[in-house]
Amino acid sequence: MKLDFNWSRLESLTALELHQIIKARESVFVVEQLCPYQETDDLDLHAWHLTVSVEGEIAAYARVIAPGSRDSQPSIGRVMTVKKFRGKQVGRALMQEAIRFTEQTFPGDDIKVSAQVYLQMFYESLGFCVASVPYDEDGIAHIDMVKQVRRLPKSYKQYNR
Repeated sequence: MKLDFNWSRLESLTALELHQIIKARESVFVVEQLCPYQETDDLDLHAWHLTVSVEGEIAAYARVIAPGSRDSQPSIGRVMTVKKFRGKQVGRALMQEAIRFTEQTFPGDDIKVSAQVYLQMFYESLGFCVASVPYDEDGIAHIDMVKQVRRLPKSYKQYNR
């Protein structure tokens, strides 16, 4: 299965692309998870949107929010895989690309995710660590998780000036 990755800002999406993204996000976050909430929000206006497509069909989606828009560090959110593509490592590929982009775009910054508690092990396998106690978000238990950037020890820096 060939995965096609596409990064876009909201203003560069066509009406059809935006429709497909909203439809996919609502199918997962509102319909499947039975969460009636305002799924699209003003953060979409400032986010980088990542779609993963298979033969022209959206298989997965995530967005990256810049530091200062909501949190002090960049965050990856609205992470989802369309039901028919689950169990095929599409979500892992999506997150690996989202992490790569975020590290490249915001070098030196930790990365935050607000993860559904049942996905804690998945995010830990990608280098994230739990950073909060569980909390309720729209009726679903979540935890904040952070992927720390690699920092050189001070002793290394002082010997390599």
